This record gives sequence, structure tokens and C-alpha cells, in this order.
Amino acid sequence: MNYDIDKERIDKERIDNTDWHAIGVDQALEKLNATSQGLTEQSVRQRLQQFGPNELPEIKRNGPLIRLLLQFHNVLIYILIVAGIAKAALGSWVDAGVIFAVVIVNGIIGFVQEGRAEKALDAIRQMLSLKATLRRSGQRVSVPTSEIVPGDVVLLASGDKVPADLRLIESRELRIDEAMLTGESVPAEKNIDALAAEVALGDRCSLAFSGTLVTSGRGVGVVVKTGEATELGKISNLVSATAAITTPLIAKVNRFAHFLAILIVVVAGLTIVIGYVLGRMSLIDLFFAAIALAVAAIPEGLPAIMTIVLAIGVRRMANRNAIIRRLAAVDTLGALTVICSDKTGTLTRNEMTVTSVAIADGIVDVSGTGYQPEGELSLNGQSLNLDDFPHLSLLLQAGILCSEADLTEENGVWRTSGDPMEGALLTLAAKAGLQFQQQRQAWETLDTIPFESENRFMATLHPIPNEESVTAELGQRLAFIKGAPERILDCCHQVLTADGSREIDVNEWHQLEQQMANNGQRVLALACKSLEADAQQLDFESVQQDLTLLGLTGIIDPPRDEAIAAVQQCQGAGIRVVMITGDHALTARAIGEKLNIGDGQTATTGAEIDEMDESHLIETVGRCSVFARVSPEHKLRLVEAIQANRQVVAMTGDGVNDAPALKRADVGIAMGLKGTEVTKEAAEMVLADDNFASIAKAVEEGRTVFDNLRKALLFILPTNGGEALTILAAILLGFVLPMTPVQVLWVNMITAVTLGLALAFEPPERDVMKRKPRDPAAHLLSRYFIWRILFVSVIICVGTFGIFSWARLEGFAEDYARTLAVNTIVMFEAFYLFNTRFLTAPILNRQGLFGSRPVLISVALVIIFQILFTYFGPLQSIMGSTAIFARDWLKIVLVASSVLWIVEIEKWVMSRLERNRDTVVRQTNHERKSQSDVH
Repeated sequence: MNYDIDKERIDKERIDNTDWHAIGVDQALEKLNATSQGLTEQSVRQRLQQFGPNELPEIKRNGPLIRLLLQFHNVLIYILIVAGIAKAALGSWVDAGVIFAVVIVNGIIGFVQEGRAEKALDAIRQMLSLKATLRRSGQRVSVPTSEIVPGDVVLLASGDKVPADLRLIESRELRIDEAMLTGESVPAEKNIDALAAEVALGDRCSLAFSGTLVTSGRGVGVVVKTGEATELGKISNLVSATAAITTPLIAKVNRFAHFLAILIVVVAGLTIVIGYVLGRMSLIDLFFAAIALAVAAIPEGLPAIMTIVLAIGVRRMANRNAIIRRLAAVDTLGALTVICSDKTGTLTRNEMTVTSVAIADGIVDVSGTGYQPEGELSLNGQSLNLDDFPHLSLLLQAGILCSEADLTEENGVWRTSGDPMEGALLTLAAKAGLQFQQQRQAWETLDTIPFESENRFMATLHPIPNEESVTAELGQRLAFIKGAPERILDCCHQVLTADGSREIDVNEWHQLEQQMANNGQRVLALACKSLEADAQQLDFESVQQDLTLLGLTGIIDPPRDEAIAAVQQCQGAGIRVVMITGDHALTARAIGEKLNIGDGQTATTGAEIDEMDESHLIETVGRCSVFARVSPEHKLRLVEAIQANRQVVAMTGDGVNDAPALKRADVGIAMGLKGTEVTKEAAEMVLADDNFASIAKAVEEGRTVFDNLRKALLFILPTNGGEALTILAAILLGFVLPMTPVQVLWVNMITAVTLGLALAFEPPERDVMKRKPRDPAAHLLSRYFIWRILFVSVIICVGTFGIFSWARLEGFAEDYARTLAVNTIVMFEAFYLFNTRFLTAPILNRQGLFGSRPVLISVALVIIFQILFTYFGPLQSIMGSTAIFARDWLKIVLVASSVLWIVEIEKWVMSRLERNRDTVVRQTNHERKSQSDVH
């Protein structure tokens, strides 16, 4: 069928740039060239050509082969490959095979993890419903969501997933759960009124957003945006465009590996040049000696040890409900300086709870959180007896009867269906001992005026079942009314008390309502009215005048008890906690105050963020810790601004709106139970129990992992340094090499894989969560670490070369002298392993020497391996070793044990110097303060 395409075409740029929430229904339909009866099939076909299908586009990705090859694009991997080639060139095929196996396994792990990460975009694509109910040419039709176009008219009912961004043109009790997009705890009430252009995303009541869920009511909306133009599509683009950043450890190891690779090449080259100038060896011998030197200097065990340490940290974290999806995130957790947390469902329970009830006698405090009906009501610190407060009992009955919610228990977990705030009122009644099912059976409901956003109240009519209660004076028919305080209070002329009723001071109750709202509570007013004995139905006029106020309820989504403790622990570890939420500023401030986040007075809103340039925002995030009414773009900007302050940032969240910020953060942390698949796939870590406290445990493990990695470096590098110095000394002095390349490889394999591995199992040191976060800009090796590595390398070189020289001077054969040298350097490492268990603390105690089973087992294994190296015939043939006398073992042990005593003395000296320096600093600061006080 032919038709005029231009006639049906609409201006795409105009659609994209229109603030649809800020214009009326008729104007919206006019801009879309549409009517409330829907588009014709001809218009649909043309617009489908113009706008494309209502789908989120697939992002172009590298193919599997390219992704696999990119896993090997790493300097550490290059060093491993070079070491493997060198070993293969020297005929050590077994060692070469092991190294290449490590390279391949690391590549496969990275390949698999990257593939899993890319599922984040696919998970967002799945959030669109498959079919939707539309009105086209006046007919009700069901079509695939991919065929929806701007101008289509969509019909919404309870349980529907919104298929595109809509401008609502009809709304009847329509409420939509937008928590995954805005972070709002309670379903948003929708209407068709035009709003101010600058209102925040979560306040755009005249719009329905793609991917959100209709919880109640009905509505009709005209499609204004589809596919990637929707708010959900913008998040998808943010996720795909947000670059994942490298971790502090990976960045440091890469820099160190570059430096080490250059240093090895330079030293090997200089060795050849200097040796040739001195004329101590032939050029070919110098070349092979340089290869041996390079092989000795390359810490080929380091990447494997690093991976193993991280893997053990991952296992420990999993046992503490923190599931790591990317190995490198383990280290980053240990460097965190800021945790940006979503509020709803993360710091709070995402379960509305009545925490206070205002009645004529005062404020009733309510304990207990969530929908679990456990807690008590108290007034002035004293538990209440409902028999003494019949007017409070009537308020509780009003909360039960003027409600459509239900409360059920399943496997010990209480859940509500319907409006969460109504569920909170049912829980309140249950805490006071009222059985809501029995109350509903006893109080027959004759009529109901359902809640409508235009009226902002709900009313029900009941015959009074028990005339001996406080209700006796109210008549035989009773209407309960529940709604917004500003709507109900002005309709009341009296307030109910324990002794009857008295005239109400409306201004006093308005002030009380404002006080509760300032505490972050959502306030509901409950009232009643007596009607004639024959009344069978309600009318709007009768329930809007001469009401008797029962009281006000303050409802809040309370913070988790364990989250309060976890925030304190993180702050004690020098980690700042920042709350970033889509909820209202008053609520955010109140929750922040309960959690000790922020000052309880200040909250920066998304609208204020929009007015800030980057420099202003960077300054703001440095002082403000509570951000409210923010959009996904705001969350992303906030994370980037905090990172611009040279902070290492974690972002927690559970909704789709958190995914871009999670991906951009140094560590993205998703909630495992309530989190969406989008969030989990974008995150580096998933909390299996949705418990914020698990983050503190994960940080402790992350710091332990970094400690153990540094210990591994402090252990492995002196091995390579001692070997390299020993070989270098022999070359410069014109000696035969104290160790052959094959023997060097044996030492590296034994010390790294056996002894070095034991350090991966070291438990946390006592002060690990009392330290400040390490400076992310600090070098991997501090000046003290470099000193320790050089110091121990020299000790090993002197001892090993000394044993070798002594053996040669005594007339022993080269094989015998080399066997002594190899055993000496391995024993040096065995003793030095104990020194390395504690970075600065002494180890000459029971815990230091015998407190680690892995260390004792690894030392025993090394002794067995060295006995085999020395006396086992096949190994003697491969390694060029030979049997040695028992008395020479005593010499080896005495020489090698020197490192244990010397390093412990060095620790003691360094600690004394550190204490003296601290004392001087304190005295200087005290003197300066005294002088300033005098002035």
C-alpha cells in the first residue's frame, strides 16, 4: 500500500527536546500528531521507519578471539612469556610448560570474567516487557513492545510493565513502582497535570517510565520516547559508555613491571659490556651469563602468587557473604577511602515502618523495624496498655479497616502486599496486640471511597460491633478516614481523647505534622466520623467535614541496625560514607543523621547539582555527605567528582539507576537479594545477604590481601635480588657461575611456589581496621620496602657467594660448590619467610615462629625438596647437583639463619627510630601550640 511518508513524519528533534511533563495533554497530543484513539497502521509503519524499533541497541563488541588475545596484553604476562621462552631455550621444558600454563589459565579467567561483565547491557535489554496493550484506530490491540512508536496510546493496568516513556493522558488511582529508576521507597502517585519544567525525575507525576511496574490503578498514556531515547535507554548508554578503570594494585604492578623489565635489560646489557671490557670471560660466555642473570632477576612467580593471594581473598570473602566477580577488586577494597551508598534497600530495609504516633496525650514511640510484628508502643518511656488508651486502639483499628493491604508470613519472613504504608499500619496494629484479620471480620465494611490522588484520602464505612467501647458515643455507624494531614486536619473540628473528645487546635497539629516531616517521616492522618444508624454508603461531602481526629502516624523506611554499626566501623577505618539517593531531601537527612552520615542538616539535591560546574561539584562532594533526589546521571557525576579528589570510591546499589555509577566506581557493590540483574552484572562485588555490614568485612579482607601481597613481594624480590647479585659478583670477579640457569629456575620455583604461597594464607593483622586507608597514589614499594629488599639481597648474596667461594678455595668441585650455594640460598629464604610474616612487628615469639601452619608446612616441604635435589639421582642428573657431607649442612644452616637475626635487629632499630621521630613531632607540635597560646 502506498502512502505519503512526509504527511506522517514528525519532528524527532522536537520530540527529544520537549519537557513532556511540563505541557498539557492536548498540547502533547498535538506535538505528536496523535489522538487519544491511537495511531493508524499507516502512521505506525512510517514512524517505525523513522524512529526504529522500541529496543535498546546492542553495543558493538570485540569478537571472542580479540577479547582472548587482549587478555595477554599485559607487561607481567610479557615477563612471564619471556621467562618461559628463556627456560625453553635453556632446555627446561617442564618449567617452561608450567609458566605457559599459568599464562593461558590467567588469560582464560580474564576472558570468562569479561564475558560475564558484558551481560550488564543484555540484562537491561531484558527489562522491557514483551507485549503491551495499545489503542490503535480506536481499537484495543496487543502488540510486541518492539513495534511501539511515539504517538502510540498505551493502556496501563495493575501488574503491567511500562513499555516506553509515556505522557499520561488518563489516570485513575495509578501508582507505579519507580524504585529501580529513582530510588523512591513508595510507589509514585500519577496524574495528568502539567508540572514545572525543572522538577526532578522522581517528581514527574505526569510521566510513566519504560521498565517501571504498575502497582495499582489504571492509566492511559501516549508514547513520547522509545528505545535508547527513554530514561532506561539513557542508563543503558551510560553503562556502555562508562569506562571501567584499572585498580590501584594493577596500576602499581604494571608500573613496577615496566620499571623491572627495563632495569633487567639494562643490567644484563651492562654486565656484558663490563665483563667484556674487563676481559674476564669470552663474549659467548658473557651472553649466557647475562641470560642467567635475567632469568634470576625476573620474578616469574609473582603473577602466579598475586593471582593465588587474590583467589584466597575471594574465597574468604565468599565465606563472609561478599561475592567477588573480578579478582582485582579484592585489592581495591583494601584501598577504599569513600563508600557511596544508595539509601533504599541498602542502608535501609526498604520496608516502611511506623516509628511514632501522635495522639492527644503526646507522641507514642514504636520500636521494631520492618514488617516483622515485633516491638512495643510506649509513651514517655512507659509501655502502653491499650485498655488505658481506647482512642489509640480506635486509631489502630482505623489503620486496619481503612486499608487494602495485607500482611503475610512465609518461611519466617513477613511481607506486605499492596501499599507499603498501609502494610506499615497493619504491622503497627499487630505490635499492639490487635489481630487485623479478626478486626476485619468483626467490622463489616459497608462502603469504600478509594484513595485518589486528587482527593488524597481514603474512607470506609462500618457498623460498630461493640457499643461498650470508646465508639459508643460515636453512634452505630462509623466512617474511618485516612489521608494526607494537610487534607484531613482542616476537616476536623475535634480530637478524640481517652475521656471523650475535645475541640481541636488545628495549627498545633499542623506544627506537629511539620515536626514529624522534618524528621524524615511520611505522615498520615487518621480520623473518624459517626453517621446515622441506617447509613449504607459514603459521599464525598459527608467525609470532608466535622471529622474527629484520631491522630497522626509517622512512617519511615528505617536504617538497618547492622548498617549503623558498619558505617561506624568504616569511619573508624578512615573510610568516609556518602549517601546518594533518589528520595526526598528531608528523608535523606533524617536517615543520614541516624546513620551518622553527614550533619543531619545538609543535603544537596539533584536540582542543585544541575546548577554546578565541575569545579563547584568537586568542592561540594568534599564537604557534603548526603545527596538527595538525584538521577542516574547525577550519581555518575558524583562518583567522578569524588574520584577527581584523588579518592578510591566504592558505590553500592540495587536498582537499575545505580548501574552506570557502579561501573564507573573503583568498586561497584550490588545487593544480591534485592538487586536487579543489571546491577549485579555491572558490579565487581555482590553482597549475598544485602547486608551493608558485609562491606566492612570485605574491606578488612581487602586490606589483608594487600598486606599479604606486599609480604609476597617483600619475600620474592630479595630472592631474585640475592641470586642476581651473586651471579653479577661472579661475572665481575671472573668466577665460574655459583648457580647454573637451571638451578636458578629451581630456586625460583621452590621459593615462590612453596614458601611464597604460605604468605597468601596469613590472617589479618590486629590493627588492620584501625589504619587509615593507604594512599592510592603511593608507590607499590615504599622507601622502607626498597631498603629492606636491597638489605636482604645483600645478606643473601654475601652468604651464598661466601659459601661458594669457601668451597672452591677448599678445593671442592664446581658441582659440590654449586650444590652448597643452592641449598644456602633456599635456606636463606626459609628463614627469611618468618621475618616476612609481620611487616614491622617482631616475630621472635610463639605466634611469630609457630603461629602459621601453612608456613611450617611449606618449610618442611622445602627441606624435603632440597634433600631430593641433593641426593636423588634423577634430579642430580637434571640439576647438576651432587651429594654433600652432613657437616656442611650445619654450615649452611648457621650462615642462612643469620638473616633471621639481622632482620629482626633491623626491625627493632627502625621501630626505635620511628618512635623517636614521633616523639619529636609531638613535642614540636606541643611547643608550637604553647607559643601560639602565649601570643
